[in-house]
Amino acid sequence: MSWTNELYAVYELACGTNDSLLPIFHIKAKSQIEVLLNKDGEFRGASIVNPDDADTIVPDTGRAKTGKNPPPYPFAESLKYLAGDWNDYAKEILDNTKFYEAYISQLKYWNESIYTHTSVNAVYQYISKAELISDLLKCGILQCDPETSKLPEKQLKCTTEKLFVRFIILYDDSTENQTWKDKTLYDSFISYNQQNAGNNQLCYATGKILPVMDVHPYGIVKSNARAKLISSNDDKGFTFRGRFADKNEALSISADFSQKMHNALKWLITKQGQSYGSLTLVTWASSLAALPNELGKQPIEDEWDEEEAYDSLPLYKKKLQQHLLGYGANYPPDAKVMLLGLDAATTGRLSIAVYAELQASDFLGNLEHWHGNCAWMRYDGKHKTNCIRSFSLYEIIRAAYGTEQNGKLECDEKLTSEQILRLLPCVMNGRPVPYDLVQALYRKASNPLAYEQPYIHRLVIETACGMYRAFLKGEISMGYDPNETDRSYLYGCLLAIADKAESDTYEDADKLKRVTNARRYWANFAQRPYQTWQTIEERLRPYLNHHNFRVQAEKWMQEIMGKFTPGSFADNSRLDPMYLLGYHHFMEYMWKKNQDMKEEN
Repeated sequence: MSWTNELYAVYELACGTNDSLLPIFHIKAKSQIEVLLNKDGEFRGASIVNPDDADTIVPDTGRAKTGKNPPPYPFAESLKYLAGDWNDYAKEILDNTKFYEAYISQLKYWNESIYTHTSVNAVYQYISKAELISDLLKCGILQCDPETSKLPEKQLKCTTEKLFVRFIILYDDSTENQTWKDKTLYDSFISYNQQNAGNNQLCYATGKILPVMDVHPYGIVKSNARAKLISSNDDKGFTFRGRFADKNEALSISADFSQKMHNALKWLITKQGQSYGSLTLVTWASSLAALPNELGKQPIEDEWDEEEAYDSLPLYKKKLQQHLLGYGANYPPDAKVMLLGLDAATTGRLSIAVYAELQASDFLGNLEHWHGNCAWMRYDGKHKTNCIRSFSLYEIIRAAYGTEQNGKLECDEKLTSEQILRLLPCVMNGRPVPYDLVQALYRKASNPLAYEQPYIHRLVIETACGMYRAFLKGEISMGYDPNETDRSYLYGCLLAIADKAESDTYEDADKLKRVTNARRYWANFAQRPYQTWQTIEERLRPYLNHHNFRVQAEKWMQEIMGKFTPGSFADNSRLDPMYLLGYHHFMEYMWKKNQDMKEEN
């Protein structure tokens, strides 16, 4: 289980240097109420917590908060656990006797142990008085119904997650009074909990005899807050029969190792994880050096200067190399990069969907290879011009399998997760792009009538071209190649001429509404190009008579027709994806030529 060892190493490396990394045996909760006490446990006030400052680090034994009577947290908790006078005001809503007794009993053990803390004693002394509801009423935090003198159910919202209470202890010296930030309180609970963590057994991760953990942390991913990576609660029937006497023989992990490993994973996911439906991906370096943006995302899209040439593939590759080398300089020679994918496939359970380790140099090299090979000339809406850029995995999957919804491409989350897992080895390990993905893009791009917005279809064509270029390992020109004689490529050029020539005769207000004959017959053209081209060309003639550059358009068609090898033009078989490259290349070529002609005139 090398991924666990790597996560444990992350915790040891980052612990003490980053405040956002949780101490072991602690979790984060959202607080709504703040209670002020002095060190003797006397009430000094209460207030509503600002939602922007509600994150609270809470001691946690690790026991699952599930079932009808979930166990309490050891210190900060929700109101129904803390209020000994709850039943005086809200017994009709919920009898909290068992919740309060469980909390006060648990806190008492900590307070009477050798690991007690002044804040623990203060809270224990106060909660034992059973006056919390009364004090909150006096402060105006809670309000009784004037007719019944009871707390209304709507106000209480009696769930574990609501009306969570944290404590401030008013010390006379410089001691941290916000208990959720007090590191001495963290250490106190860690020592106390480790002493009571469980039986000493062999830890399979460290090889040492240590207190093992039966219940492992949850709350790792947001998509399934109760899901666990390590779990075994089905000890009935045939779970261990014939193999192990109990679950600890199957897997025995110390509390210290489990807590550190899980806390490191939560920290990494919060800091740099990416979620796609039920799938969560996180990438990190063993040295904790920064990695280039999001995995599978165009890494230098925000680093261009507006004055630079946007249509230069060598410039793009140079920028890409410089960008990645800048990261590589921060890695030690033996640094590794890890990729971990977690899939919350069922409630309560997480699976390892993908795990990979690479030397940092190999990772950066494969990243450069991927983005260099799938780069394509794309329209940049921000700068209103064309530029060379690669594609994010999300863009690729939406283009291949998504549908247009409200002017955007949307794709099913489960399908997105599955396809991302297929593409990750292409990015991480340099594997070939799956040809069925190229074919899916080919089919989508060959059906322009499926899209209401022209820019959506343009995006699909660009993505199809980029992925076909990656499939061919980058061995395709970025611009129009006048020496290309591939049949599909040339047919794509003819389609571009017909599409643009007709569209240029439209009024500006009609260009987004009307559909050219080239687009209307596009799907048939991809399947039967020779037969369909005759129809497109016949219907194009009336438009050419009104075309400003009629002579030029006819000249381009004649030039393209002259490049077909004998018999290839009359071949009516299905075009391959090269026709999309021919269409895109010649469309850009014509646009530039027309711009030059307008400037000359």
